[in-house]
Amino acid sequence: MTFSKRFIRFNWAVLILIYLVVIAGSFVRITGSGMGCPDWPKCFGEWIPPTTADALPSDYREAYLEKRSKKVDKFTKVLSAIGLEETATLLKNDPSVYKEEPFNATKTWIEYVNRLFGFLAGNAMLLVFFWLVLSYRKSKLLWISGINLILMAFQAWFGSIVVATNLVPWTITIHMFMALLIIGIQIYFIVLATDRQNILHRFALPKWMLIMLWLIFIITFYQMFLGTQVRESIDLLIKKGVGQSEWTEGVGLPFYIHRSFSWLVLILLCVVFWINEKGHRFGAIRLSFFVLAIELFSGVLLAHVDMPGLVRTAHLLFASIMFGTLCWFLIQARAKKS
Repeated sequence: MTFSKRFIRFNWAVLILIYLVVIAGSFVRITGSGMGCPDWPKCFGEWIPPTTADALPSDYREAYLEKRSKKVDKFTKVLSAIGLEETATLLKNDPSVYKEEPFNATKTWIEYVNRLFGFLAGNAMLLVFFWLVLSYRKSKLLWISGINLILMAFQAWFGSIVVATNLVPWTITIHMFMALLIIGIQIYFIVLATDRQNILHRFALPKWMLIMLWLIFIITFYQMFLGTQVRESIDLLIKKGVGQSEWTEGVGLPFYIHRSFSWLVLILLCVVFWINEKGHRFGAIRLSFFVLAIELFSGVLLAHVDMPGLVRTAHLLFASIMFGTLCWFLIQARAKKS
């Protein structure tokens, strides 16, 4: 089945929107704006949030705390039902979950913009699904689009859980995992749609090179979650008043593993890059190499220099781009092989 260029380009735009959600989410995290809107999907009960505290009722903290407590109670019952009683108990008895923050207009609008990007990405994916139903209903891409749309809906719902639990660290990690999964599926969708247009050139990789790229991809995937854990540990240290000079010692083993794996990925990618430049010269491998270089540089800045939050956002952004680039390349290689 042949897909129009307009359809393929639109799906690239959807991928960009998903990445914008990741970037906005990271900015929310570094600015501490996750609780800028205490409710979901509205923000302080409105579709367009207030700009001053005067627009809020005097008892807004108590009112939203009560609503969040009911949502936490329902969520812990779900956790208990699937066999996670200990996690449910810890979550329900965690005092930080029930901490209400005062209104901050800047943080409110940062969180609101994050939700707006999520709304645009979700509706763009819904449009793709209906586009397939109307024009390409016999394509198997309809099922892939449907699955990713369901995951996006789940991601939106789980975002409300992240808010309701007052940004409990493990919920943020799951939220990030879902974002990467959605990115991977969207890239898979684009590769299949584009491949049917015969736009991509056929190529064959040596088996050892393919294995190395898979190893780099797996380590990168793990690194992103390990980096999340390191960031969570640092956030806790900051709350305790620990200075940056003591962060490395405070985080401990996860930091050293994260740093060591970064150098391992660099060494492996340098080898692949060198072989690639001698023969294949694939653009995706070149892009991965340069993105990793920027990623490592931003990581060094975060570890040793007191840099602004935008560097943290860049660190996650480049890690996500590298993940997407490797994902695209490996899926494309698999598609060509089959």
